Amino acid sequence: MNLPHDKRDKKDHILDVAEKLFSEFGYDGSSTRHIASEAGVNMAMLNYYFGSKDGLYKATLERRIKNFREQLVNLNEADISSWEKLHRCIDMYVDRVMNNNCFHRIIQRELSLNQRSETTDFITEILLRNVNEVKRIVEEGIKNGTFRKVDIEMTIASIFGTKYYLINSTHIAALMLNKDLQNPQVMEEEIKPRLKAHLNDFLKAHLTKHDI
Repeated sequence: MNLPHDKRDKKDHILDVAEKLFSEFGYDGSSTRHIASEAGVNMAMLNYYFGSKDGLYKATLERRIKNFREQLVNLNEADISSWEKLHRCIDMYVDRVMNNNCFHRIIQRELSLNQRSETTDFITEILLRNVNEVKRIVEEGIKNGTFRKVDIEMTIASIFGTKYYLINSTHIAALMLNKDLQNPQVMEEEIKPRLKAHLNDFLKAHLTKHDI
């Protein structure tokens, strides 16, 4: 749907409000009426843009994931070294996960449910596209001789797994790091730079070829 600028702003505003409420109350605990009220729009406008609560929920998820995928695709097409692609990927990834806590709470809430659902499958499918773009960077580096041969899938799991531990095991991570991970300033000024440095150091040690 190609919308005029003011209507795109309104649509994005609704998505911002929906993201916040879905993260706080979950899918079942968030009504479209509540979201419309908080966004300052009527139900007719919300239904016009998204059709249903399910449509709004999926649009909320897809907006963030699709935007990151576009950045990753552009990065993969850039005429720069494999190392530079990897460093930029880490910067982009850490910035996004640290700056969009509401969104990542929604993702974690949905994926942690015991039963599989259409929404879970939807999230898995679109997230996997992003994972595959990161995988392309590592595969390219191995193919062109920049990186040594490694278990690519486990390398990707190590990158994403570090973030998941910090974000989704907050209480344990906070005690281990002796930091208040609920404090946005601590996350921005201390944890984010530390996570970037760690992932870059890990990948350098892991992927650099060793002289025999």
